[in-house]
Amino acid sequence: MAIRAIVCGLVVGLLVALYRYGIGYGTRFAQWMYPQILAQPWLIAPFVCAAAVIGLFVAWLVRLEPMASGSGIPQVEGVLLLGLRMRWLLVLVVRFVGGLLCGMFGLSLGREGPSIQIGAAASQGVSGAMKRDGFEENTLITAGAAAGLSAAFNAPLSGMMFALEEVHRNFSPVILLSAASASLSADFVSKTWFGLRPVLNFTSIGQLALPLYWWMIPLGIIAGLVGSLTNRMLLGFQSLYGKLPATAGPVTALLIALPCGLFAPKVLGGGEELIDFAEHASSGVLMLLGLLAVKMLFTGTSFGSGVPGGIFMPILAIGTLSGSIFGLLAARLLPGSVPQSAVAVFAVCAMAGTLSASVKAPMTSILLAVEMSGSLVHMLPVAACAFIALFVSDVLGIKPIYGALLDRYMAAHGSDGNDGNAGGGTSDTADTARHESGTQSALQWRHVLHAPHALHMPHAIAHSHSRSALGNAVLEFPVEFGSAIAGLRVGDIEWPSGAALVDIRRGEREMVPRREETIMPGDYVFVMFPADGLAQVRAGMVALCSSPM
Repeated sequence: MAIRAIVCGLVVGLLVALYRYGIGYGTRFAQWMYPQILAQPWLIAPFVCAAAVIGLFVAWLVRLEPMASGSGIPQVEGVLLLGLRMRWLLVLVVRFVGGLLCGMFGLSLGREGPSIQIGAAASQGVSGAMKRDGFEENTLITAGAAAGLSAAFNAPLSGMMFALEEVHRNFSPVILLSAASASLSADFVSKTWFGLRPVLNFTSIGQLALPLYWWMIPLGIIAGLVGSLTNRMLLGFQSLYGKLPATAGPVTALLIALPCGLFAPKVLGGGEELIDFAEHASSGVLMLLGLLAVKMLFTGTSFGSGVPGGIFMPILAIGTLSGSIFGLLAARLLPGSVPQSAVAVFAVCAMAGTLSASVKAPMTSILLAVEMSGSLVHMLPVAACAFIALFVSDVLGIKPIYGALLDRYMAAHGSDGNDGNAGGGTSDTADTARHESGTQSALQWRHVLHAPHALHMPHAIAHSHSRSALGNAVLEFPVEFGSAIAGLRVGDIEWPSGAALVDIRRGEREMVPRREETIMPGDYVFVMFPADGLAQVRAGMVALCSSPM
């Protein structure tokens, strides 16, 4: 498995390096093009014509392969967790062609989500060539997704953690082994191509003095609010675009790029140069506030249109700007408390915090900030800011952005992922209703579960239960890829003797375990059993929920 994952990683590393180079070239072209238009206004007419033609062509590509629209991360999660079908070769073609064309207009889109899907699609192709299927194919697709993030950011540790924390939401030794093998080999290819320099060179930033650590509390709150606002904005623009004809979305996004490119060229592309500018900013809070507002709106109009492109890097840029603004204001209002040198550290911490609040993958956010900065000295303040921001996001009831996007994708395209309209936004009212209903039922069941003498199970989940002198206990178990119960219905599973399934948690959702409910990889199942049968039930559940390798 490790050798196959290494092969996938090498292939993914090459493809992502090509994509990364192409996106970089497209951004540089956009940064050259808009000043030419500003100097020669007659070029606006041919620009509008080109935007209309290319926008219609991109809309056709997205309609041809809906799975290649948007970020790509929700689609990969749908393939791995929900069994969606992915036409890997067509996904690669649309990703490359559509992404590079949009990059030449400077849309505020990142390469990281597409790189993850490119990695997953390429690994599916390699797996097919190796005649792997079932559990091994899914494991290699996961490894390819991790390798895509690794090659996009020169961040192999983040790639491994992404596979465990964001995609599968539990620890699996075989997933870790495969993701590590693929991520390291892809990172080797990427560094051979682009060199050893971190993607965001924060290595010159000094350590934050210990007395300044308490500033992570207000900074984390700000990052949490900005990340939450970013999620609502992205979903809101997607809904607005959903009211337009499918062909109008890409054309509109390309036309909106014109005023942004003419009057705020720093917001073009994913945001690497904007992050560097925010890190070294020593004055101009109003300018940074203006760039933050434009970057957020431009990201919303670019991503909401449904064109191929990600939001990872734009979210990082938004967070960095927020941290820099906060640091500059603190340094000016309290010059004796916050030195100017701390502004760059605040920017890095807010970058991780905003991503954590938006994606709700704090460990990935922390490792990504560490690897992209090229230094471990900022890990403690970065981690503090990330978890505080995550707490703020949870208090506000914000759903993880990729989970929300996957729900909308499933509502729009059906169970196989390729049906339905390929347009940008769709209503998720029905999904929200199902979520709220399931959560309410689960909470009601938990209330019954913890009530005195609550030993009688509903018929749908009834098992033999005996009274125990030690009382009853409840444990949770993660359902790993390829485990015995993954993909089975609750009513078809032989649970350990004396154990009763009482709850299922799938991401942010809690569901009553009815007989017809299907257990999916990444779920957490809760079982209740007599406490004196702990060893027997634990052994049985581990056998059911663990992967076979």
